[in-house]
Amino acid sequence: MPEKKGRQQLDLQSSACRPRTFSALALSPTLAALLSILPAAALAQQSSEPPVVVQPGPPGSPSKELPPSTTGAAPKVSQADIDFMQGMIMHHAQAVEMTALIPSHTENPQVRALGARIGLSQADEIRFMKRWLVERGQSTSMGMPGMPDMDKNGKPMMMPGMLTPAQMEALRQAHGAEFDRLFLTGMIQHHGGALIMVKDLFASPGAGQDGELFDFATDVDNGQRAEIKIMENMLKEIQ
Repeated sequence: MPEKKGRQQLDLQSSACRPRTFSALALSPTLAALLSILPAAALAQQSSEPPVVVQPGPPGSPSKELPPSTTGAAPKVSQADIDFMQGMIMHHAQAVEMTALIPSHTENPQVRALGARIGLSQADEIRFMKRWLVERGQSTSMGMPGMPDMDKNGKPMMMPGMLTPAQMEALRQAHGAEFDRLFLTGMIQHHGGALIMVKDLFASPGAGQDGELFDFATDVDNGQRAEIKIMENMLKEIQ
């Protein structure tokens, strides 16, 4: 008996010295859940550190680190930005007026389809430009109050490419193939003027930095260049 008891004590001692291992199956649900969130908790602790704000330097110069409290500032709107939007509203308005003549002046399906697209898109852009100006506390017209198409001297304002009163009257009087020809040549001229306005905007120091305005002006340039090519091809078929 004493010998057996000694062996039992030895077994207990040896088992106590063995390294203990834990099986995932033996963990309680609570302990398993706690262990599973430890990496996420450690990551959250790391992410609580203030972010590093880096300002790129000019070409050839190193960047510099700014205080974590640094905040971005929206670019200021320049007078050239305001003039562009106000002028483009007037410019688009004449294009919408031109397309409104199509249903009663021509049966050409291509001209009708093109006119409908131009009319809808430019009417929608007019709404965008007016909203943009109002949100910045600006007038939607660069003309005189009550006379939006007149300058301060009472003279008609003409944006680049806009049709003259005589050209608009000739378009109103034309029908059929003659209307198609005048409409296409007039709209090509009109679109070309819009491209000039975009070019002048981006050539103005400090202008075109507003994100919405930049995207809009770029879309105008790309879209109207594409439509000019379409109208030039249509014009060749008519002539």
